[in-house]
Amino acid sequence: MTAIRLLLVDDDPLVRAGLALMLGGAADVEIVGEAADGSEVEELVDRTRPDVVLMDIRMPGVDGLTATERLRRREEAPQVVVLTTFHADEQVLRALRAGAAGFVLKDTPPAEILAAVRRVAAGDPVLSPTVTRQLMEHAAGSALDTRRSGARSRTAVLNEREREVAVAVGRGGSNAEIAAELFMSVATVKTHVSRILAKLGLNNRVQIALLAYDAGMLEGDGH
Repeated sequence: MTAIRLLLVDDDPLVRAGLALMLGGAADVEIVGEAADGSEVEELVDRTRPDVVLMDIRMPGVDGLTATERLRRREEAPQVVVLTTFHADEQVLRALRAGAAGFVLKDTPPAEILAAVRRVAAGDPVLSPTVTRQLMEHAAGSALDTRRSGARSRTAVLNEREREVAVAVGRGGSNAEIAAELFMSVATVKTHVSRILAKLGLNNRVQIALLAYDAGMLEGDGH
């Protein structure tokens, strides 16, 4: 079994030590490096080649949002899970829009943080539809009309079947659940998801969900 290569990024040495202790003890996880600031992340990623980066969102130098944006612009970028102390936070939502695969709260039980790392390493997001909706509603407000117009223009390139898959992804469906709902094979769902990501210039399912929300597709008025 190949271990998940994990990079820890947090400005608090005690937090890093605690994460290393509870995550590094898992047989399928290898802590390949630690950073105290976002400015150190890219160099460490080049040197250690992690599969997943567990990233504190608030750091005094380069914050986790900026570091995530920089990482996710790279080819073959590692997956990013954001660490935060708040459920509904504008910076968390911005990190998700930038390509983070999910977030966990700092007071999350160790077993759940470990499960999140494993899910992301396997290519699955770690956000429930409820949490995603709370985040998006938190950021709705006056900017929604502007985002909706832009999102509808972007999603206009999708064909009808791709739109159906995008809506199902936005509602939190797994590949198997989407396949059952839309009467297609899991392999076909994966193909549609890959095409949606390519057409829209996105890099994970969380971004599909956010864009589908912005376009109004989850309200039944996106067509």
